[in-house]
Amino acid sequence: MTEDTYYFIGIKGSGMSALALILHDLGHTVLGSDITQYTFTQRGLEQAGIQSLPFDPDNLKPGYTVICGNSFTDEHPEVLRAHELGLTFYRYHEFVGKFMTPYTSIGVAGAHGKTSTTGLLAHTLSGIAKTSYLIGDGTGKGVPDSQFFVFEADEYRRHFLAYHPDYTIMTNIDYDHPDYYTGIEDVYSAFQTEADQTQKAIFAWGDDKWLRKLSAKVPIYYYGLDDRDDYVAKNVVRTTTGSSFDAFHHGELIGHFHVPLFGEHSVLNALAVVAVATTENLDPEFIARELASFAGVKRRFSQKTVADAVIIDDYAHHPSEIRATLDAARQKFPNKQIVAIFQPHTFSRTIAYLDDFAKTLNAADAVYVTPIFSSAREKSGAVSAADLAAKIPEGGHVIELEDMSPLLDYKNAVFVFMGAGNVQKYENAFADLLSDLSPKSN
Repeated sequence: MTEDTYYFIGIKGSGMSALALILHDLGHTVLGSDITQYTFTQRGLEQAGIQSLPFDPDNLKPGYTVICGNSFTDEHPEVLRAHELGLTFYRYHEFVGKFMTPYTSIGVAGAHGKTSTTGLLAHTLSGIAKTSYLIGDGTGKGVPDSQFFVFEADEYRRHFLAYHPDYTIMTNIDYDHPDYYTGIEDVYSAFQTEADQTQKAIFAWGDDKWLRKLSAKVPIYYYGLDDRDDYVAKNVVRTTTGSSFDAFHHGELIGHFHVPLFGEHSVLNALAVVAVATTENLDPEFIARELASFAGVKRRFSQKTVADAVIIDDYAHHPSEIRATLDAARQKFPNKQIVAIFQPHTFSRTIAYLDDFAKTLNAADAVYVTPIFSSAREKSGAVSAADLAAKIPEGGHVIELEDMSPLLDYKNAVFVFMGAGNVQKYENAFADLLSDLSPKSN
């Protein structure tokens, strides 16, 4: 690619900000526009010196190449101006699809676990070979002359069908995004199409019945804990410092691996990384070295301590993700009370999964539900936080931002804040409350 000026409409989006960082690293001029309120992706852009302007059609100039976030309609004033000026225009997923062609590209798809697995794969490959990557937590890095390009392939609105990667990791197929997909069969059909577009091989979780139905013109390697899988993790040991396992391929030992991560899903994600890396003939000793030094990704089991409380921040917003996050918390903190604070994300998802949310949240020792986070597409719905709290078998409670004091009843506990909306404002309010009440040393 020759040096260009790229203008991003919606530059603070998690995928968009990551792509902006990649193009900046590769020597291009990058700027964009977005809302003015602070977002967690903003820091990376600021550190790179990438300008983020308030939305304004006058921002667009002749000669810009425009990359537009998928949440902006064709009627958006900046989109209209871009077309008026005759600028080269891409939707985000279209540009990523074009960008990856020179590299050995590895996409990570799945209803859950995409970001964590993409982060783990990017970290591991980067320590062994030149690797550019785009992670859905807003992290992106462009390395000139990269061998690999690792990216998160999002199935929402079938956007990942813009991609024809060399390899695809598929962590699972589940019915999410009820505002778009008609049901699990519809989700499966999207993954089948992506399987058809994969060039070299697919790595799929072997316990997923939908992934087991896939067909493709390239090999499909299944990974898991079962002897029928192609790649198998055995002798799994999960402790308070992480998870270890021996990896086998068709009965032959690849090596012993340790990741400083928690929950059974972390073992599966690491095994998928081992499978891809060894397929590309990378040395198992190097793979083990890199896996052992992984620090995690943003908004996935991020941890801080305030006073006597451990506060965990996690993006979990689907029953399967809540189950995995609470499983991870139990592994890391086996002797502490686990308090779940859940912000339901969208009315349509809350209605679709009301009973499942109640059942999975019940694995915590105490459960608090915040008001539902609405989306731009749906401002209200026929369900409330109280409806969900009432369904939790051991009893749930509604908690409001204005009064986080009920959480002060739990001493020396682990507070797991989960949600895909703005649950962090509840975390911050609770952390401030704890700080105010902590004894100060003069």
